[in-house]
Amino acid sequence: ARFRQHRGAPMQTLLSPSIMLRTAGVAIARGVGFRRTGVLAHRRDGVQCARVIRPMASAASSSTETAAPKTADLKDAAGKDISGSGIRRRFLEFYEQRGHARLPSSSLVPEDPTVLLTIAGMLQFKPVFMGQAERAVPCATTTQKCVRTNDIENVGVTARHHTFFEMLGNFSFGDYFKKEAIQYAWELATKEYGLDETRIYVSVFREDDEAYAIWRDVVGVPEERIKRLDEADNFWAAGPTGPCGPCSELYWDFHPERGAEGADLEDDSRFIEFYNLVFMEMNRDASGKTAPLKNKNIDTGMGLERMAQILQGKPNNYETDLIRPIIDKAASMAGISYDDADDATKLKLKVIGDHTRAVAYLVSDGVLPSNVGRGYIVRRLLRRVVRCGRLLGVKAPEGAEAFTPAIAEVAVGMSGDCDPEVANRARKIYEEFEREELRFAKTLGRGEEILADMIAAAKAKDAEAPKLSGDDAFTLYDTYGFPLDITADVATEEGVAVDVDGFEDAMEVARTLSRDARVTVDVTAGDLLATIADELGESTRFTGYGSLVEQSVTVRAIVRAGERVDSAGAGETVDVVLDATPFYAEGGGQVGDEGEIQLANGVVLSVRDCRKAAGGRVFVHVCEVVGDSSSGNKPSVSVGDAVTAAVNAESRRRAKANHTATHLLQSALKRVVGEDVSQAGSLVNTERLRFDFNAPAGPTPAQLEEIEALVNGWIGDATDLVAREMPIAEAKSRGATAMFGEKYGDVVRVVDVPGVSMELCGGTHVANTAEIGGFKIVSEAGIAAGVRRIEAVSGPGVVELLNQREGVVRELAGALRVPPEEIAGRVTSLMDDLRAAQKEAEALRGEVAAAKSAALAADAIVASNGSRVLVARLDGVDPAALKSAAESLLAKLAGEAGEAGAAVVLGSGSADGKVGLVAIFDDEVQSAGGLKAGAVLGAAAKACGGGGGGKP
Repeated sequence: ARFRQHRGAPMQTLLSPSIMLRTAGVAIARGVGFRRTGVLAHRRDGVQCARVIRPMASAASSSTETAAPKTADLKDAAGKDISGSGIRRRFLEFYEQRGHARLPSSSLVPEDPTVLLTIAGMLQFKPVFMGQAERAVPCATTTQKCVRTNDIENVGVTARHHTFFEMLGNFSFGDYFKKEAIQYAWELATKEYGLDETRIYVSVFREDDEAYAIWRDVVGVPEERIKRLDEADNFWAAGPTGPCGPCSELYWDFHPERGAEGADLEDDSRFIEFYNLVFMEMNRDASGKTAPLKNKNIDTGMGLERMAQILQGKPNNYETDLIRPIIDKAASMAGISYDDADDATKLKLKVIGDHTRAVAYLVSDGVLPSNVGRGYIVRRLLRRVVRCGRLLGVKAPEGAEAFTPAIAEVAVGMSGDCDPEVANRARKIYEEFEREELRFAKTLGRGEEILADMIAAAKAKDAEAPKLSGDDAFTLYDTYGFPLDITADVATEEGVAVDVDGFEDAMEVARTLSRDARVTVDVTAGDLLATIADELGESTRFTGYGSLVEQSVTVRAIVRAGERVDSAGAGETVDVVLDATPFYAEGGGQVGDEGEIQLANGVVLSVRDCRKAAGGRVFVHVCEVVGDSSSGNKPSVSVGDAVTAAVNAESRRRAKANHTATHLLQSALKRVVGEDVSQAGSLVNTERLRFDFNAPAGPTPAQLEEIEALVNGWIGDATDLVAREMPIAEAKSRGATAMFGEKYGDVVRVVDVPGVSMELCGGTHVANTAEIGGFKIVSEAGIAAGVRRIEAVSGPGVVELLNQREGVVRELAGALRVPPEEIAGRVTSLMDDLRAAQKEAEALRGEVAAAKSAALAADAIVASNGSRVLVARLDGVDPAALKSAAESLLAKLAGEAGEAGAAVVLGSGSADGKVGLVAIFDDEVQSAGGLKAGAVLGAAAKACGGGGGGKP
């Protein structure tokens, strides 16, 4: 869990978000009414800081303003800003002044399919580091928002663990290298941030004599403060193969009085790493051999929260101005003071502060609470906030049902310098906080009761080492929405362990939850195609916007089964790279084109798909070699062959009609459902279109009709589309819609349906809306919490759908022997007759069951207190009749027992293996024995593989 990467492993511990400090810090004034009363002072640990006084927060200070909380001016002895915002700004400006381009943070939803969330600053540059994309700038600097949840149980427990954190970084893409990176890091730490250089230690890889010499001879760090470490600590590798190289880290020394002799950088009580430098200088092949990289790169990371803790003199990251205002807001709403709180209370406040930040940024990037993938991370974090808040007694503001939105307002107000879009999406963020809190509140109370019973049972079973079973933990998750984290928190507070392995086994069997995010950044995929792109030099030229056929193009490369080959024969499936192509490569939700690649000798390559590789530099055609072999020559294709590439015109026509219809659908949704509707995904193929969007509730039937009418109206308007490229800043200023999580270049393609829709899109589209032909919604449904899906057809697909439905209507009309317009009335009449017959049959079955059960009354036993108890089997009876029989028996036995009461449990088995169970306890039995019919029946039902419900 340390900040430093264990270099022999993948990046699963890279850039941990927080640090541990052992020194006491000075207080910081924040909030309305706070007043700075001190002067500049020197801390004992060598950091110059401002001495200020922070009075105890008032419980009445529960403002819900969305502006960033006001803080005292945080200045060091030189008058430099040491607030979190100031530290971030100074880092970025430092590198901008040294020729780095300041680039924005990428989304928390990465393009990289190997990771669930953005976990490192380098992730957005992975294609450049891999050679899969050309660099846009020679060097860059960023502040990257990151989320990691692999050690969520340590949030608030240690001084350094977070889920959300900001990673400051500077990157060189074949520009400067080791010497400059080291000099920059030292200058930033000692000159810009003013750290005492005698308190900084550095580490290098044991074999990296070059870095050692730079630190010693160029920077001037004494040898006793330079430590050589092994691969586990100071060597970074992307994976088994790919870029790799040594690292160097900077550490802060909390206890210089202990001296340099024998100093151990692993000693957390003395040292903390605050800046790491990765020197990507080698490439490792499958045999393990390394060779120098053609372009050597620099990847660095500095945790903003760590540097704020050091410069602001705080004992932990949570008390810096990056998180403390959120904590203070929660504390004020609970009527308590963080400074006066005990450790358990502080822990809960820290969890609220950390998780609120994470959820606000995740929701802003389009991740909504659900039970799968990224959505589950949001749900588990937000539900931990809710539970901690309830335990602390956090109250919702007057007139509000939920308390979390008011706390989220503080996080949103502080987000501007990291991601301005968070404030723009504030309303959506607050709505999701409120919705999830209220949803959880409905099951929280009952779930806590069940958990308390489970914990008591575990203690009774094994008083010395009580343990909650994995099945019980899964039941709480599946039935009551308790994330495992909450179950473990409550159990730990009661001294009970949780069978986590058993829980995970139950989850696997149920297949209701995707596996945890992989925190390894795999940068090895696509090596071969990236190498091919490097060798070819020029990217594939796409000509498909204006033409479906391209003649005299050249086969540049052939890949078969992952290996590069010179030729391929009949029946073989290969990937083919051409120098130019009219085939659209899959992207933006649209599938790749189908068609043919034709050779002059009659050989044909049937193109099944087309996709981009090497960061979009090459188009890969997935083909099968076919052709006429009657001449005796085996059909084949070779590198260098001149070919004609032809897209299937009908498939393209259908795909582009569906794609333009998708744009119109999104505009219609925004007009009918609300402007805050945002795209969550799409699929456009030749058969139909699918559009996923974020919305708390689905459109009503009337709204769906209105949406259809709008789209068909726009189609009928026969509007010409305008597609052109422009700078992304201009596109956004014109109001073009971009999709959350998509990464765009400096120049983008904008598809405009004037007066209707304007989107950033690289897909293919009709020239005029009339070409779409028609639009019809096939279905609308929820696919996850807060995410809806519409499936629809357009053009020929509408005719095909209508023909299919017309066939069904004709078949029904014939079977019912009525005209088509009378089908609905006839079906209604038949259903009424069926219900009447079923009701009559049910009554008869009940009478039969009651008659059968009358003889069972004699089998009842008499308990010591006089209660009558009957447990019997009555096969061949449906659940309703079984319930009727049980009620009849209870009435009879209760009459015999008098005030002692009665209890009846009946079971029924059927030939198809189904089991029915009914339990009825009267009030006297429940009061005397403390028994509940539901609890007794639940255990029996579970043994049968089922469940149950009803009154106690």
